Amino acid sequence: MAPRNLINLESASLAYGTRHILDGVSLGVAEGDRIGIVGRNGSGKSTLLRVLAGLESLDAGRVSHTGGLTLARLGQGDELDPAATVGQSVVGDRLTHEWAGEARIRDVLAHLVPGLPMDAPVGPLSGGERRRVALARLLIGEHDVVMLDEPTNHLDVEAIDWLSRHLAASRRSLVMVTHDRWLLDTVATTTWEVADGAVHAYDGGYAAYVLARAERVRVAAADEARRQNLLRKELAWLRRGPPARTSKPRFRIAAANALIENEPPPRDRYELARMATTRLGKSVFDAEGVTVSLGGRTLLDDVTWRLGPGDRAGIVGVNGSGKTTLLRLLGGELTPDEGRVKVGRTVAVAHLEQEVAGLDPAQRVLQSVEEVHGEVRLGSGDSLTAGQMLERFGFSGPRQWTQIGDLSGGERRRLQLLRLLMGEPNVLLLDEPTNDLDVETLTVLEDVLDGWAGSMVVVSHDRWFLERVTDAVWALLGDGQLVQLPGGVDQYLDVRRTQAEAVPAPSSSRARTGDTRAARKEIARIERELDKLDRREKDLHTRIADNATDHQKVLELDTALRAVAGDRESLESRWLELADEVG
Repeated sequence: MAPRNLINLESASLAYGTRHILDGVSLGVAEGDRIGIVGRNGSGKSTLLRVLAGLESLDAGRVSHTGGLTLARLGQGDELDPAATVGQSVVGDRLTHEWAGEARIRDVLAHLVPGLPMDAPVGPLSGGERRRVALARLLIGEHDVVMLDEPTNHLDVEAIDWLSRHLAASRRSLVMVTHDRWLLDTVATTTWEVADGAVHAYDGGYAAYVLARAERVRVAAADEARRQNLLRKELAWLRRGPPARTSKPRFRIAAANALIENEPPPRDRYELARMATTRLGKSVFDAEGVTVSLGGRTLLDDVTWRLGPGDRAGIVGVNGSGKTTLLRLLGGELTPDEGRVKVGRTVAVAHLEQEVAGLDPAQRVLQSVEEVHGEVRLGSGDSLTAGQMLERFGFSGPRQWTQIGDLSGGERRRLQLLRLLMGEPNVLLLDEPTNDLDVETLTVLEDVLDGWAGSMVVVSHDRWFLERVTDAVWALLGDGQLVQLPGGVDQYLDVRRTQAEAVPAPSSSRARTGDTRAARKEIARIERELDKLDRREKDLHTRIADNATDHQKVLELDTALRAVAGDRESLESRWLELADEVG
């Protein structure tokens, strides 16, 4: 029997001004569905989520939910109370011993908010920390349908890897908007593409979507040749990527081979290296015995590393391990405490930082690009004007004359990247370049970088992008060393898991002897004591209310209440220690 639909969208139409977001769309979300939504920035992906959640009114058609449906949605912002603590925001008013005994909740907290105190107030947290808290709160809840809008924002490679496994194992229905193609391919069983007011559905994750869309383009539209070529190049990478990347998605091999029969490899590494050597000479960066300390922490400790002409290095590492510091060091924005960085004489560096900066909000998009350069020469030998490059990056026609101040965050990021490339640097330092970019723009950027003759260092949490545009992965593991990982991101995740398993467990006589029976008995005793304290606390609150006008009595009762709170804290701390011992 087919699973029942939990959400139905029937003949839905919605327009903002003259722009149609949805035009007669009908679709459904069934039990067990895991749906990934892709599309250009501004195509209506987030709006579709709000419509499905019942938060956005339609011009025509209707959305319906099954009776008793429980639904949770994570938007691109959060609705956390700044006065609440992390613990209150995630688990509500549940007592510590109630939630800490659930392995599922401990797992979510360990991977999304590690090191963040449960009693820390939400108000002073960074945007990334708030995002993680909001995601943790949603994932520990019991919901029939979960909706996530860009859930990987502010997550590192490890957290994204955990999230993909967590969502893939969940039985809840899922609808998510994301530009992270690895997450899409690992989790989604259906892909929806939002474009021109329609929603096209494809079976499978991102790889299956690429194949099906390339085939649809090939059959349906000769005027889509440019997009077809980009999709074929993506397929060529999926089928012919380096052997070290063992997690390439598998799909209909015969159909894929037929589509890419005459397609060359995504890039000719040896030809690009030869061209890069011509532009750069024999050396680019030579870091010799470099040590850098910031905020009392040593981020790089006696590191020696060389980046040669044509090298494409991806950098991964734990948060705070020094990835951005390394880029700033190579870019000459930071001086090492010890050692030196030798820079080749012909090196022309372009550094893309995480924050969008250097754009005049009053300037027009085309003017902003033309002031850098009116024309750019690609590695293939082709020359493109500023207007043509803007077309490739999604700024078509009138959009090129839009004031920068009116652009979305994703559009400003695209423009920032394009201005960087128009300067024709021969070394690129890219810090989280995929932030705010949609999937289609990412494929365009990858296509441009495929033909770009120069050296490149990329820091990114986007696993797909890293493996797509770089040829070697290096890792900062928090010990100040920079190590090469021939196995790429897969090897990095294996190393991190090994490190986590090697952390010694809390010392305990019971843990050392393996005797957990006594620990379990003590846990049961503590839980009985906590129940008694709950009843005592309620009784004291009642008596305080009954004696509100007797200040002396209230003072005595309040003292007793504080004593109860102290006893509870001690018991809960001991309960957590014992819970760790018995697993």
